[in-house]
Amino acid sequence: MKKIIKIIFGFICILVLAFVGLIGYATLSDYRPDPTAVVFEKQDATAISIQKNYKLLIWNIGYGGLGRDMDFFYDGGKQVRPKRQIVEKNISAIETFLAQQNDIDFFLLQEVDKKSKRSYSIDEYLKTANIFPQFHSSFGKNYDVFFVPVPPSDPLGHVLSGLQTLARFEPLGVTRHSFPGNYAWPQGLFMLDRCFLVSRYRLDQGKQLLVINTHNSAYDDGTLRINQMAYLKNFLIQEYGKGNYVIVGGDWNQCPPDFNPEFKLNPMDNENRMDIETDYLPEWKWAYDSKIPTNRRLIAPYNQKTTLTTVIDFFLVSPNIEVKQVQGIYLNFEHSDHNPVKMEVSLK
Repeated sequence: MKKIIKIIFGFICILVLAFVGLIGYATLSDYRPDPTAVVFEKQDATAISIQKNYKLLIWNIGYGGLGRDMDFFYDGGKQVRPKRQIVEKNISAIETFLAQQNDIDFFLLQEVDKKSKRSYSIDEYLKTANIFPQFHSSFGKNYDVFFVPVPPSDPLGHVLSGLQTLARFEPLGVTRHSFPGNYAWPQGLFMLDRCFLVSRYRLDQGKQLLVINTHNSAYDDGTLRINQMAYLKNFLIQEYGKGNYVIVGGDWNQCPPDFNPEFKLNPMDNENRMDIETDYLPEWKWAYDSKIPTNRRLIAPYNQKTTLTTVIDFFLVSPNIEVKQVQGIYLNFEHSDHNPVKMEVSLK
C-alpha cells in the first residue's frame, strides 16, 4: 500500500513540476511586442493616383484548418486539427481562389500561419506571397507561442501566425500596432497578441492612403474589444486629421453598428452577439454585405440549415473615400470558417 501511495505521490510531483516548468518557460519566452514596430520602410516609394478606383479583399483564411467538416474545441467542439491532407486541400483551394482575383489591388488576410503545429508547419505566408510575386507582401505577427498546452489530451502546440497584407503597390512604410490589453497571467501567455497592420502609400497629390489590416479579440467578455476599438479610434482620428485617406478591413470579431442581417440561406448567430457602438466615428462609412454571412460557429461541422452565422468581417472608410461597391463572396465555408468580402472605392 505504501508503495502505491509513493508512486501516486511521485506521479503528482512530476505533473506539478512539469506544469511549473511550462509556466516558467512560457513566461520567460513570452512574445512581448513593442507598441509599434516598423515592418517595412521605403521613403522614395512611387506615388499612386488619387484619380483611380481601388479594389480590396478581406479574408480570414482560418490557417487552412477550419473548413466545413471541422468543429473546434475553443468554440465548444471536439477537434483540435484536421488531418494533414485536409489542411493541404484547404490551403490549395484558398490559393486557387486568391489567384483568380486578378482585379484586386489590396488583399488583407488574417490567421495566416508561418510555422504552426495546427497547420503542419506549412508556410502559408510564403505560399500566398508566391501567388502574386509582383505584389508587396508584409506580415504582422499576432500569435507566437512555443507551446499551447490545451486541450491536455491533444495540445495545440507551437503556433506562429499573423496578418498578411498583399498590395499591388510598394508602400512608404508598414507598421505593426499592438492593441492594448490582454488576458491575465498565466492565460495571456498562450493567447494572441492582437494588433493591426498599417500600410502607407504615397498619393500623387501629396497625402497618404492608409490601408489597415485588423484582427480584433475573440472569446473575451467584450472588455478587450472595447479598449481596442477606443485605441483604434484615436489613431484613425489623428490620421484623418492630417488629410490622409484611411481604409480599415479585417476580422473585427463583432458586428458593425446596428447590424440587421438579410441572410437567405443561413440562420443568424445572436448568441453573445456584440455590436460596435452606434456613434463610433459617425461620419465614417461602414462597408459590408448584409446578405452574405462572413463567419460561422465551430461547435459542429457546417450545416447550412442549422449552423449559426454572422457578419464580423467588413470595412470602415474615412469620409474622404466613397464606397462604390461591397460584396460578400459566398463560398459556403468550404475551406475556412470565414467568407471573403470585396470592396471597390474611389478617393474624393
